[in-house]
Amino acid sequence: MGGTVAAVSSNGTYSFTKPNRDSVTLLAGLGVEGDVHAGETVKHRFRMKKDASQPNLRQVHLIHEELFEEVREAGFEVGAGELGENVTTRGIDLLGLPVGTRLHLGAQAVVEVTGLRNPCAQIDTFRKGLMKQVVGRDDDGKVRFKSGIMSVVLEGGVVRPGDAIKVVLPDGPHMPLEIV
Repeated sequence: MGGTVAAVSSNGTYSFTKPNRDSVTLLAGLGVEGDVHAGETVKHRFRMKKDASQPNLRQVHLIHEELFEEVREAGFEVGAGELGENVTTRGIDLLGLPVGTRLHLGAQAVVEVTGLRNPCAQIDTFRKGLMKQVVGRDDDGKVRFKSGIMSVVLEGGVVRPGDAIKVVLPDGPHMPLEIV
């Protein structure tokens, strides 16, 4: 099971969107080199206010490119990096992966999936009404967050658009993703 890297993005300052790059370097235990959210402890501003000593389970943010196609059908134009993700993927059901899944990105980098990204109000500031497109309900009526997944870097390496992604599911029972 696998897919491809569609785009990579990073930003050294706090801003909702992240510019696309030719490559990003993942650093084990830290995240994307030079990205404002890299670090061993939490770097999300809201979470830092609550407890800045928490471990950073949100080192690398991934979004499936298929989401952009879905919201385009609803009238929203969104591109890679514009929702703040570091890695835009193609061909992988990111939201269906269990906690602990390992994604091998390119030749060396490996990230471990920690959970879902919780969509924030900045999504509606970016495109009014977009929040309703990235928060939905499944067939059972349960809230479903579609704004990507979060991960930590186990093995560093350079990641580029076009790189292969290999999915390695964890042993044991499937633990569904929750917000981290």
